Amino acid sequence: MKLAVVGGGSTYTPELIDGFARLRDTLPVSELVLIDPAAERLELVGGLARRIFARQGHPGRITTTSDLDAGVEGADAVLIQLRVGGQAARLQDETWPLECGCVGQETTGAGGLAKALRTVPVVLDIAERVRRASPDAWIIDFTNPVGIVTRALLRAGHKAVGLCNVAIGFQRKFAALLDLAPADIHLDHVGLNHLTWELGVRRGGPDGEDLLPRLLAGHADAIAGDLHLPRAVLDRLGVVPSYYLRYFYAHDEVVRELGSKPSRAAEVAAMERELLALYGDPALDEKPALLAKRGGAFYSEAAVDLAASLLGDDGPAVQVVNTRNNGTLPFLPDDAVVEVQARVDGSGPVPLAAPRLDPLYAGLVAHVMAYEDLALDAAVRGGRERVFKALLAHPLVGQFDRAEALTDRLLAHNKEHLAWL
Repeated sequence: MKLAVVGGGSTYTPELIDGFARLRDTLPVSELVLIDPAAERLELVGGLARRIFARQGHPGRITTTSDLDAGVEGADAVLIQLRVGGQAARLQDETWPLECGCVGQETTGAGGLAKALRTVPVVLDIAERVRRASPDAWIIDFTNPVGIVTRALLRAGHKAVGLCNVAIGFQRKFAALLDLAPADIHLDHVGLNHLTWELGVRRGGPDGEDLLPRLLAGHADAIAGDLHLPRAVLDRLGVVPSYYLRYFYAHDEVVRELGSKPSRAAEVAAMERELLALYGDPALDEKPALLAKRGGAFYSEAAVDLAASLLGDDGPAVQVVNTRNNGTLPFLPDDAVVEVQARVDGSGPVPLAAPRLDPLYAGLVAHVMAYEDLALDAAVRGGRERVFKALLAHPLVGQFDRAEALTDRLLAHNKEHLAWL
């Protein structure tokens, strides 16, 4: 089995390699290709990756290349985890929206739109090259904004599934709090990427006992603390929102916080420099503890499980993925991309029946999906007016003057990445 990782020079990659090494019985990879144009980073990450495989006795071969077409040729699956513009672009995404009183964040709001505009054309080009080199390969997208990028891929006819680590993070957290094995926890996880709610926490499977009331009764303080939301929010909602919902439920508070401390992008850039220095140590043969602070917790386990389901022959497995709606949320179009539990096998994901979304949540989902429609149109076709309309439609913007000011800043800060400017 051959897998390719586009963006293989990412500091995330050793987390992925560690998962491949530990879970080799689940996903027997014989060849893993790390692809990245940043030669120096790729050499450091590739060296550590080989040492991790060697330490854990993995027989697979790891190669590195900057040649995308050669790297994906013959691949059974291609994982995409790139960041167009690097941390410098992320720093801009987190900064200029604050000038207009809006959240500065890399996946939602105005910063999220900027990332989508930069990312969608690049990923679509990569996917076309994958299709030419390996027409049967699955594309697993971990690149944010996952929902918009996955929808672009599916619209273009690619064999693609989107993946996020939010659900598996909740699964592991809740299992520990309830003293259960993660495999015993099934989440009623419903919504869009980075806009989801845990409507139930079931023992054993989708029809199992709902442990959510017990979880909230005994552990609401700890969960609320992780989400940086007041416990009263959980008490009143009776569900667990994704931590990205804080940008909606406490928008003004978050804007004040972001304006008073160093950006997350600056923190990550400093962390990446330290990580790359660690990766260059020839004695290091395991992922360093610092990597846990980088983000992407449990990404490797989720990626291994998904790839194994898509490429294996053990029958369907249930996993949270980003895939076509196809009536799962009846108030959204069929070609919308939703983040829900699905049965996954070699033919792709099929969403399970999802619990009904209360209007309190369904209204926000529909609003954000309308924004995503406009954002994808702007990413594919370009044009200032399309960018403006997407911003005006976003529930975190929603005012004419603010959308105008944000459009000006977005375009000014992304000239080098938008071919149509």
